[in-house]
Amino acid sequence: MNTEWTNQVDLSNPLPEYPRPQLARMGWMSLNGTWEYAINKSPKFPKEFDGEITVPFSPETALSGVNRTLKSGEYLWYRRDIQVPAEWSGRRILLNFGAVDQIATVWVNSIQVAEHVGGYLPFEADVTDTIEDGIMSITVRVTDDTEKGGHTHGKQKLSPGGIWYTAQSGIWQTVWIEAVPESYVKSLRITPHFDEQTVEISAEVVGEGEAYAELFGINYTLPAEIPVPDIEPWTPENPKLYGFKVFCGEDVVQSYFAMRKFSVDNDANGTPRLFLNNRPYFHNGVLDQGYWPDGLYTAPTDEALVYDISMAKAMGFNMIRKHVKVEPLRWYYHCDRLGMLVWQDMPNGGAAAMASAIASGMKDNLYPVFGRGNKDNRAEFKAELAELINTLYNCPSIAMWVIFNEGWGQFDAAEMYDYVSGLDKTRTIDHASGWHDQGVGQLKSEHVYRRKYSYKADKKGRAVILSEFGGYGHKVLSHCYSDKYLGYKKFEMPAQLEIGIEELYQQQIGPAKIEGLAACVYTQLCDVENELNGIMTYDRKVAKVAPEIMSDIINVGD
Repeated sequence: MNTEWTNQVDLSNPLPEYPRPQLARMGWMSLNGTWEYAINKSPKFPKEFDGEITVPFSPETALSGVNRTLKSGEYLWYRRDIQVPAEWSGRRILLNFGAVDQIATVWVNSIQVAEHVGGYLPFEADVTDTIEDGIMSITVRVTDDTEKGGHTHGKQKLSPGGIWYTAQSGIWQTVWIEAVPESYVKSLRITPHFDEQTVEISAEVVGEGEAYAELFGINYTLPAEIPVPDIEPWTPENPKLYGFKVFCGEDVVQSYFAMRKFSVDNDANGTPRLFLNNRPYFHNGVLDQGYWPDGLYTAPTDEALVYDISMAKAMGFNMIRKHVKVEPLRWYYHCDRLGMLVWQDMPNGGAAAMASAIASGMKDNLYPVFGRGNKDNRAEFKAELAELINTLYNCPSIAMWVIFNEGWGQFDAAEMYDYVSGLDKTRTIDHASGWHDQGVGQLKSEHVYRRKYSYKADKKGRAVILSEFGGYGHKVLSHCYSDKYLGYKKFEMPAQLEIGIEELYQQQIGPAKIEGLAACVYTQLCDVENELNGIMTYDRKVAKVAPEIMSDIINVGD
């Protein structure tokens, strides 16, 4: 199943854009394109490779050219030889991976340089000392148990169906190398202080050098809290970004920030609401799985990433809930610059859970019931959650962290809420989206399908958010993944779907907003495989409801 961008992919150099916009360097080289691959059952280096694969598309995808599923217990191998640019001589060489699903081991010239667990987040290695005569022979070994190993896996399933989707494996985000001096900027941490009208910037430096930021024509030695004169607040309606540079000796990186503040407070009537920049702001959102029929987790082009965000915005949504998946950093950059709030889910892990089939409100220290009997898996999830927050902390558009969803691998959510609060004090937190609320935090998060929603104030005085609802289905012939059809309420004709959604917002969401509902998340932006409850088809070729009509519908009462 193709999208409008499938045939636009340059298979020799796919996704050529610099992948890390908030820590961008000039001296870099994309390693996307043709690699050798093999799939076998041995952890030892293969003597022969099976053929060629187009990185960064997973072997399960059409765009990879492989169309083969990596099974539990198998090993996926990649190999490519690289000539390091001669002008990089005398500099440190960093090898970067945007994401590799699930467990990756990396060698350069037969020397192991990295091992990373977790299929959603970036990692890097300094490979300078392994390079021989300017040549890097890169080998990557991947294992992926999907839902069987207890690692984070999101909605991937080896036997997909219903709300669970095709599993994908291996390298699925950009691979690149970059050249840095002996002292260089490894990372930045950017915290806007809206009330104080300052931005706090710090830098992690490798080597002996000292970093400084160039902002508003002034140099500031880092760390520093820098005044922002006459601040222009970032909002979805006016996504103002401030660019700056950081220097460390010969190293120069470009970055940006925005001035905004997320909080929960009482409105003039004493009702708890979500606030943006000290004012009540209704988060009118849509659920987004981030799946593509030609690339699964990987969008075919950067323009395709932009299209989904732009369509959501044209439909009147001011927020996207990124559902149990982490996107490439360029996706968040586009949300930052286009003006789209983001609720970021932590991808779920753990074993198959019984809790999803049991009445809501269970205590989540019953680890086996929630598929969390393995202590090591729980520790791994916690570490990966911290890695997620540290990776995405600087993104202005991220308004909320969602730790657990519907009891999928949920455990100790109250303690995890405190843990995340300690890592990031600048955003709101949904500790348990739907079903198994542990009574903590500032938000009461509800999911409602197949029944009428009516607002009820939370007894604990928290703001109430409807973090999933809708799921109305309509089948568009010739734009379906298969003959199977999942939708929480099905409509035969597009006009009936439009009327159904309009009635949903007018009769349920509109009154609830007046009474005190702080946010809502409609399911969902696009069809995904057998789920035909998207506002757009899976191939993005048909909008089931015209964007301008959808915008009028969902902004009822504004």
